[in-house]
Amino acid sequence: MVVSTSPSHEYAHSKRLQSQEAMMTHKRPTVGWIGTGRMGSQLVERLLGAGYDVSVYNRTASKAQPLVDAGARRVSTPADLADRDIVFTMVSAPKDLAAVTTGPNGLLTNPDHAPRIIADSSTVSVEASEILRAAAAERGTHLLATPVSGNPAVIAAGKLTVAVSGPREAFDEVEPVVQHFGRSVTYVGDGEVARLVKIAHNIMLGVVTQTLAEITVLVEKGGVAREAFLNFLNDSVMGSVFTKYKTPAFVNLDFTPTFTQVLLQKDFDLGLDAGYKLGVPLPVTSVTRNIVAQEVGNGNVELDFATLLVTAAKGAGLELVPEDADVSDGLEAEDPAGVGA
Repeated sequence: MVVSTSPSHEYAHSKRLQSQEAMMTHKRPTVGWIGTGRMGSQLVERLLGAGYDVSVYNRTASKAQPLVDAGARRVSTPADLADRDIVFTMVSAPKDLAAVTTGPNGLLTNPDHAPRIIADSSTVSVEASEILRAAAAERGTHLLATPVSGNPAVIAAGKLTVAVSGPREAFDEVEPVVQHFGRSVTYVGDGEVARLVKIAHNIMLGVVTQTLAEITVLVEKGGVAREAFLNFLNDSVMGSVFTKYKTPAFVNLDFTPTFTQVLLQKDFDLGLDAGYKLGVPLPVTSVTRNIVAQEVGNGNVELDFATLLVTAAKGAGLELVPEDADVSDGLEAEDPAGVGA
């Protein structure tokens, strides 16, 4: 028997399908997170504050307990996150990234599930990212490179920025989630190019800090207080969010680590390797890298890389003392609720 369908019934059926599709479109994805260090834990907190269902894995389980207390679910292995829609990874080195994704009990080793998207926020080489991208593709998983610019203080102020590369359709799905991280999200292209963007960013981080150290020592030896000079510089066209952020460290000699010389040297080496492969000379980068490498060789491996100021002062025969001034780091919070844009 053939049942005829009136135009009105067809219209109603079409509207129901559209409504169902809209509900599916607006359903928030489930999120997994691997690596809940100082950066990762704050970003997870922002996602929890925005109402996302987040499960977390950290090699040292106790470090994830505050997130569990805030509403996250803790899992015992990365493979236990394979049923999540999107899984973020934020680890220290290529070997760590390989361990949590393709190593024993890694994210991509679960025989029954694989996430739709892996968004990796680790600072690793293009080659390491390509290896992970190929492994993810074998499981039908998209990989996005999602390196971030900032540190815990920047996250707390709502000023973190993110560069993303990979399949555009995967970016479109992840963008509403990543927007909660901070100030902006920029899609920079296909493949691994976000890795190159982050490496270039960190090269500038080191070069600017070395330059800032040298000129600060120059004016202090000429009789100008560091606070006065940096206040002037920060209000000039040469000032930036970064120079303001480093001002308290330079003025008061507080070198509590936000980024160490060891990590900076790693990124310089990645940048110089990229320059060699792309045929781009990086002479200023090379000189600054050698200064940083000498710091590491002399045992400066735990303090903040702003200690480049101390090295510049020693080279000028200048003994630095804290100025004990009340100076702002320019990171007044824009989004204290922690739910992002």
